[in-house]
Amino acid sequence: MSVTGLQTEGLKYAKAIFDTVRRMSADTLGVSRQGYSELETDVLHYLQGLGRDIGLEVRADDAGNVWMTMPGRDRTLPAFVAGSHVDSVPQGGNYDGLAGVTAALTVAWWMHRHQVQLERDYTVLMMRCEESSYFGKAYVGSLGMMGRLTQSDLMLRHRTEDITLGQCISACGLDPSKLTAGTPIVDLKKIACFVELHIEQGPTLTSNDKVRVGVVTGIRGNVRHKNVVCHGETAHSGAVNKEFRHDAVMATAALLSRMDNHWQEWLDRGEDLVFTVGVIRTGATAAISVIPGEVSFTLDMRSLSADTCERFHQLLLEEAAALEKERGVRFDFDKPLYTAPGLVDQALSDRIYKAAEDNGIPCMRLPSGAGHDAAVIGAAGIPVGMIFIANQNGSHNPHEEMIMKDFMTGTDLLWQTVRQFD
Repeated sequence: MSVTGLQTEGLKYAKAIFDTVRRMSADTLGVSRQGYSELETDVLHYLQGLGRDIGLEVRADDAGNVWMTMPGRDRTLPAFVAGSHVDSVPQGGNYDGLAGVTAALTVAWWMHRHQVQLERDYTVLMMRCEESSYFGKAYVGSLGMMGRLTQSDLMLRHRTEDITLGQCISACGLDPSKLTAGTPIVDLKKIACFVELHIEQGPTLTSNDKVRVGVVTGIRGNVRHKNVVCHGETAHSGAVNKEFRHDAVMATAALLSRMDNHWQEWLDRGEDLVFTVGVIRTGATAAISVIPGEVSFTLDMRSLSADTCERFHQLLLEEAAALEKERGVRFDFDKPLYTAPGLVDQALSDRIYKAAEDNGIPCMRLPSGAGHDAAVIGAAGIPVGMIFIANQNGSHNPHEEMIMKDFMTGTDLLWQTVRQFD
């Protein structure tokens, strides 16, 4: 792969952004940038200053998202928009979200440095509060942009402080009632497309020696249960033989083992699916000498196909019902939570992939298992695409890493996509 001027000249500029924002948001471990906090506002002000330095027109919408625009020759055309979110999970990594903002801003810096004017406007979009960690609600900035927040969303309470999401939004000088009207607060007709560069957050790209950049095929939707409880019968561990037991742990283990086997069968026949039990607990009376009478756990099924998620969920319920009869237990499922898959625009994805091919950038197509603001924007009818870059040590943790060479390759692909758009 050839190394372009952007990859070499832009490296110092991009690294300075990452280093500065890391210092601004450093926590005991990793970084913490809460959505709609004073710190998130400070980070946005710093980035806006960089935008003004290179002549970008800067404005904020009523959700607090920031739009920084480099004017094109024909300002009647809808803009090419690129960016991501600036917040983080508590004590998380520095690149989740910020990589997309930095890449978009680095492309604008490159165009300013070389006096490039596009046919249409190029806009860097910096969104607020994408992470759900603090209020239990994801994509707040982008949903607010679309007018899709609800009054109940605004009443969500902070994970550790006595404050609501709505109060945090108000503290930023914004009117949260404008974000629940059901209609977008921005003119969607002025957006030609949205491209979000993001770290992959998984191991596919970083485990590949040759291909470090990906074009996303879609964002997996999910069916989730926050709490499933298996009710058995508590008893003495030494006094009850196997045939008389109603062991909640063994019944739960059997259910999960069966679903794990089904998962592999579905993968073998080509279905896109991931299945996770993130939390599992025995009851409050659990002890080494007690047959457990209660187990609670979570479930998370994700796929690019809503039909696949729904069918796998139905199979789960059928297996649970069978085990109830076999083992004399009862499974209680809370109300399932559904998130539809986020569809990327095929034509735009093909453009990104072709830009990689045309410029000698090794690239693969792969799905996104995590959710992103791009899904919200795409659901509003705007063509969206995503570029993934390799990162190390996963994400949503303080050990998250990213090789700058990989980042600059992904940023170059974003630039080539922008350059070839018209």
